[in-house]
Amino acid sequence: MISRVMSAELAEHAGERVTIAGWVHRRRQLKSVSFLVVRDRSGVAQVVTSAALPAEESAVRVTGTVTASPRAPGGAELIEPEIEVLAEPVQAPPFDLYRPVVSAALPTILDHAPVALRHPLLRAAPEISAAGVAGFRSTLDALGFTEIHTPKIVASATESGANVFGIDYFGRPAYLAQSPQFYKQAMVGVFERVYEVGPVFRAEPHDTARHLAQYTSLDAELGFVRDHRDVMAVLREVMAGMLDSVRHRAPGAVATLGLDLPDVPAEIPAVHFGEAQRMTGQDEPDLSPAQERWLSEWALREHGSEFLFVTGYPMAKRPFYPHPDPERPGSSNGFDLLFRGLELVTGGQRLHRHQDYLDALAARGESAEPYEGYLRAFAYGMPPHGGFAIGLERWTARLTGAANVRQVTLFPRDLHRLTP
Repeated sequence: MISRVMSAELAEHAGERVTIAGWVHRRRQLKSVSFLVVRDRSGVAQVVTSAALPAEESAVRVTGTVTASPRAPGGAELIEPEIEVLAEPVQAPPFDLYRPVVSAALPTILDHAPVALRHPLLRAAPEISAAGVAGFRSTLDALGFTEIHTPKIVASATESGANVFGIDYFGRPAYLAQSPQFYKQAMVGVFERVYEVGPVFRAEPHDTARHLAQYTSLDAELGFVRDHRDVMAVLREVMAGMLDSVRHRAPGAVATLGLDLPDVPAEIPAVHFGEAQRMTGQDEPDLSPAQERWLSEWALREHGSEFLFVTGYPMAKRPFYPHPDPERPGSSNGFDLLFRGLELVTGGQRLHRHQDYLDALAARGESAEPYEGYLRAFAYGMPPHGGFAIGLERWTARLTGAANVRQVTLFPRDLHRLTP
């Protein structure tokens, strides 16, 4: 391993001569002494020197003696240093990275993402995102799920019509996958319980603060369920696991952003779509953003929960594969999970019998031929199953309070942005 001490560990090595490495975060040059603040992945460390100071954002390696200093970050600093400059910047960052607040506007941040994301405030959200993904994986691993990796180039645009990206695949038409939905259902017939973390692509012409053309989807599917409520129970565990992971894996990022992480109730409250319509006084085939906010406020007020399930969405509003509610004609065994005023997760129970798929497609006036490859899995006996998909960037935005999903996306792709 690299013989190096992280800045957060410096106080543990008082009196020792150690090596740190990182970037020059800030320089302060006084008459008789200078201070160099070095930033690494764990935080910052202070170096006391009389030598010339390298430019800010230079990559450096510093060897020095650790001494206690109440005024230094972490209560310790390096003295008598040997400073090696590993690389110098050829230009200054677009804004000062050492300042406690970010002075640049979002377009400037996105245009200069490789350097802008070095700012502690801006790198905190990706840290939280990474911790959430780790929690997603570890929770499902503990529940007997198998991680899978499915194709992102597909032969047919069958799931939701025209909002797909077409590509030339060796002279043949192909598409970027909108979802691993069909593949994860097929893999229930192999592993019973599967999940995937991967990119999905939506060519939807939405230029809003919550839509992206490419985002990361956290998908799960499980077999031998009784109905959608079993899926909801697993999703509750996943939400709790993701938040616990953020608490334990990214406490520094949580503190940097001053976040108040929510608690997931032992049982997330749920309302049926019809009841949600009655409560909000509207009669539309889907919930509007205003309805989602109202329902979230109601759940917090009445149940003390920042999470709310809305179940029983109309079959006409869903794709062809949701399982109908046997007790409510026209309703599905599907659900959305609202979090802090926004739809965060969509899921439900799926059809599992081959003939039911043929009947569902016929009822919609669609031919089964384009779905032949998908339907093949159901010709060999599939258990009742269901699953869900979480948009990672949307989850991170809700958790951090970001007003725009692009604020928590490393290199967003939308209607206007294809670089960097």
